[in-house]
Amino acid sequence: MTNTFAPLTSEFAQAIISSNPGEDRAATDAARTAIIDFLACAIAGARDRTTGILADAVGGNLPGGAILIGSARRADPLVAATINGHAGHVLDYDDVHASVRGHPTTVIIPALLAFAAERAFSADALVASYIVGLEAMARLGLSLGSKHYENGFHATATLGTVGAAAAIAHLTRAPIDETAIALGLAATQSSGLRLQFGADAKPFHAGMAARSGLLSARLATAGFGGARDFLDSPVGFYSAYAFGAERLSALTENWGSPWQIVVPGLTLKAYPCCTASHPVASLGIALNREGLLAEAIERITFTYPTGADAALVVSKPTNGIEARFSPEYVFAAALIDGALRLDHFDEQPVAPRLMELARRADRRHDESAPRMSSDPRTRFVIVDIALRDGSRIQRRFDGLPGLADPIEKFRDATARHPAFADIPSLVRTMSSTADLRQLLALLNQDIAPHLA
Repeated sequence: MTNTFAPLTSEFAQAIISSNPGEDRAATDAARTAIIDFLACAIAGARDRTTGILADAVGGNLPGGAILIGSARRADPLVAATINGHAGHVLDYDDVHASVRGHPTTVIIPALLAFAAERAFSADALVASYIVGLEAMARLGLSLGSKHYENGFHATATLGTVGAAAAIAHLTRAPIDETAIALGLAATQSSGLRLQFGADAKPFHAGMAARSGLLSARLATAGFGGARDFLDSPVGFYSAYAFGAERLSALTENWGSPWQIVVPGLTLKAYPCCTASHPVASLGIALNREGLLAEAIERITFTYPTGADAALVVSKPTNGIEARFSPEYVFAAALIDGALRLDHFDEQPVAPRLMELARRADRRHDESAPRMSSDPRTRFVIVDIALRDGSRIQRRFDGLPGLADPIEKFRDATARHPAFADIPSLVRTMSSTADLRQLLALLNQDIAPHLA
């Protein structure tokens, strides 16, 4: 029943706990594909230097019952959620959702996997709760409007806390009042600034959101109090984070019809760098195949709609981490090497041979085009290339490129290690509690040197 004191929060909570996405084949198939993609990123990310630093700092060496992906160790569930969320996002290779304007899976799945150490539930329940958590995160993103992101917040972190709490509330079928409190506790922990893009702290946003969402659900279940009106209060979530751009009808209108995981759906990354740079990556690779040489280029200009390059905060990167957020570098690497690999975006200094071309690129905005929004149709990039012989080349990319099937990505990310070979097929078919236990056992294997 809707609380007349906080109708919007109550309606949101009711939608979360009463959803039944398990009957929607398109949604569950998309969810299983996304989980495979996330696990590829997290297994590879477990080997990252910063994952090891984080694990040491937050207590990954202390005993507990929750798995650490890519390690034989276990840890406290809150610690595990933090480490696994970071590992899934550290390579910037994980999925993105237009309505979120961020990365949902690397927050929600680590929270659910950590919760499996505390309560037995089925693989089908995990899939369904993930779908609902993503729906909550995406709907909240849609209803906030574009200013939240543009003014400096990293939506993976700010919305992820609520999405993770929503997933666990759905899993436990928490009462509506308890769910409202859990969501409010998550909202009061919502944080994360885009100024951290290109730094170790950026992937930590995913880990801290997974932890905060899990903690919020646990506190509410234990009887810990909090505001029940985080969406309705005049000093609540919208007043703090929407900057006057909120659209409240988007929160629950046509909830699950279709599910956000289906339409607009997730974009599974084909390249290990910021999603906003992917269109120029695809154009660069295509021009490489056409035979265009870097030495033939005089100048490159990227044209974006206003707001479309907000995440691309680096023009002249010094290392591969910063280069993930530089379309100038991404295009140069794609054109010259004809592909984008993980080693293009590691901690080493950027290659001078790539930067020599990247320095010939600049950006502009098409002020006459619709401002970039959660509608994928507002996203485009035009690449204008002035050649040294006086001729010009122009290419346009609308929307985002992505993968339909992440199986080859999974094999590459796990270095085809036989310990993980059965995971994709298991995720495609898992349904029972025993299946989920088997998945956890496969993930809890020690091949990550930083977590050994």
